[in-house]
Amino acid sequence: MSSTKDLIKVDDYCSKFNLSTLHPLVSVHDLSEGTLDGREHADAVRYHFYGIFLKQGEGCILRYGRQNYDYQDGTLVFLAPGQVVHVGHIDKSFKPSGYALLFHPDLLWGTHLGKTMTEYTFFSYQFHEALHVSKKERQLVLDLFDKIRIELSQGIDKHSKELVVANIELFLKYCMRFYDRQFITREKENLGVIRRFEISLNSYVQTGKARELGIPSVSYFAEEQKLSSNYFGDLVKKETGKSARDYIQTKLIDIAKEKIYDPDNTVSEIAYELGFKYPQHFTRLFKQKVGYSPNEYRMLN
Repeated sequence: MSSTKDLIKVDDYCSKFNLSTLHPLVSVHDLSEGTLDGREHADAVRYHFYGIFLKQGEGCILRYGRQNYDYQDGTLVFLAPGQVVHVGHIDKSFKPSGYALLFHPDLLWGTHLGKTMTEYTFFSYQFHEALHVSKKERQLVLDLFDKIRIELSQGIDKHSKELVVANIELFLKYCMRFYDRQFITREKENLGVIRRFEISLNSYVQTGKARELGIPSVSYFAEEQKLSSNYFGDLVKKETGKSARDYIQTKLIDIAKEKIYDPDNTVSEIAYELGFKYPQHFTRLFKQKVGYSPNEYRMLN
């Protein structure tokens, strides 16, 4: 029977690798300084805090859901509270490597980062959507980790929290820049995703899935592409300038405009065909996007 261990506190992770916790709510570590505590084993661990891991060296495999991911040297993986990582069997001779930044949500209370944390959508990306950093970017990451570590090591005063959180926020802003670069370097693959998305969206309406399943959702198409909803949404935004939700809505309105030209199609029938449960919701969205109600648009044309 599989077992899941809950890592409630930052120290729960540190103690697993015999590392000293620098602060109850935040800690930075060179994992090569630790040793694996083999006293207990779980098939998976559930994090109750944020974890950012910089891979160093070869042969590190993590499992997320049912998928193994052998990620490369110089890869950043982000974990948010509530995420479960399947660890599988770990040999007793296993030697941890890389770097880890761990911080509890309680650290962010009353801070600017606490209010803007949801903007860093990469915390809910899947492992195969991890961030691959260049050597130059990797050095910047290590420099920022070192600044946090030094601040935590020199004793706590009234400025400590502000400085530590400010450095974490600066690090996350750099990560947003690195991900923007990664989206650009993967432009060819991303355009393939967009093309498949467009084909699937058209098919969703034409084959009657919209009438059966309702308005197409971002998560539906993300799952089709085997991507997380946030990564898929960010990819669509980068490539089209629109959020995935806006892109879907705009496509539905374009299809609706064509159908409105046929006087035999009632507004209600068009709404149901596009997946709207209530025609008034379709009318409201159409007027919001076009500036006219469906019937007004029909009269104009």
